[in-house]
Amino acid sequence: MKKSPNLVGTVLISMLFFGVASADEASETLFQNVRIFDGKSAALSEPTSVIVRGNQVAEIGPISSVGEEAVVINGNGRTLMPGLIDAHWHTMMIRQTPEQMLFGDVGFSNILAAAEATATLMRGFTTVRDLGGPSFGLKQAVDLGVVPGPRIWPSGAIISVTSGHGDFRPMVDLPRESSKPLSRVEQVGGAMIADSPDEVRLRVREQLMQGASQIKLTAGGGVSSPHSPLDVSTFTPEELRAAVDAANNWGTYVTVHAYTSEAVRRAIDAGVKVIEHGQLIDDETAKYMAEKDIWLSAQPITEEFFGNMFPPGSDQAAKAQEVISGSDRLYQLAKKYHLKTAFGTDVLFSEAMARRQGEMLVSLKQWYTPAEILRQATSTNADLLQLSGLRSPYIGRLGVVEKGALADLILIDGDPLINIDLLADSENIRVIMKDGKVYKNSLE
Repeated sequence: MKKSPNLVGTVLISMLFFGVASADEASETLFQNVRIFDGKSAALSEPTSVIVRGNQVAEIGPISSVGEEAVVINGNGRTLMPGLIDAHWHTMMIRQTPEQMLFGDVGFSNILAAAEATATLMRGFTTVRDLGGPSFGLKQAVDLGVVPGPRIWPSGAIISVTSGHGDFRPMVDLPRESSKPLSRVEQVGGAMIADSPDEVRLRVREQLMQGASQIKLTAGGGVSSPHSPLDVSTFTPEELRAAVDAANNWGTYVTVHAYTSEAVRRAIDAGVKVIEHGQLIDDETAKYMAEKDIWLSAQPITEEFFGNMFPPGSDQAAKAQEVISGSDRLYQLAKKYHLKTAFGTDVLFSEAMARRQGEMLVSLKQWYTPAEILRQATSTNADLLQLSGLRSPYIGRLGVVEKGALADLILIDGDPLINIDLLADSENIRVIMKDGKVYKNSLE
């Protein structure tokens, strides 16, 4: 048996031509003397061993034998747990500015996104659910091992309406006419504008054709968009149903950006399965979500993280404060009605904020126990990903440490069930494995 080398940032290039690059089926990695958070339990296991063969967890417990070429990682009592999952990420829109997105070079934007994908993985987030942006090419590069990064569940372009959240067009682009070229943000695949059921169906089908695992619509107003007040509801019921029907025909689902009760209820009544945000909903709407078995994809949008993102006195700053003021109530309602609640961050246009991804997860301690937080970011988020059905880009179980599960694992220097703050600093993540490959090992 051989010791694990230091593989921080290692790029392991697959020779596959199609599909997801995976570890050599003959390869073995043995984690010795680790305590396991399995993604579900409220306590760690006793010290044990885990062997990974290829890209799956093969055995847990006393290991009878391993191959002579197996890589051995001695955990010395550290915590082995599933890789973290961010259920609301924008892979392509972190490091670029809005101006870069609208006017900059596409090649440069892709290089920025690739660098951020590697940084995301090295923070211990081995999977992201991308909720808007042209991430299909980056996903392909990650899957083939060209660049290290997380697994990506892509939505493709955000679908919005004229004046809705995601419509960044300047006034000179109005009136919109079918004879005119698409706007810049539409050309690069950041967002698509659809103003009728037929247009919605077209734009949804285009994203599915490119490989979308779920569809993202903006059903209400947003903070960052310049022409989109928070209180408005955007898509009509008929337009929402057109999107849901098109997604259902492909065996997947629609998730919507929505803050207010009106926008949330209209989306649910049209067949939408997941609500993103929801900071301004009332008690009755939260109860309605529970009755209809609707997922809440929530983000800790608080003063600590988002209070200074926009210029003081701007419309965006005022909208941000309104949303921030609703975060505590949202999480209280989610707990009151036992809503299926996923964790995400929704970082946009800020590399500095992205570096605080782990801190945002830890900030949930205002409302949840460490075990509840860890479950949200692992097995619960993995359950949400399963809504994509056959459109899921990866085959296998994520978010758990159990026999047969995909080997997306992180080794923590301590016990996060006792000290959840450990996850705020990626230096405490000593080993990062995705798909059976070690991308970081700082133990040596």
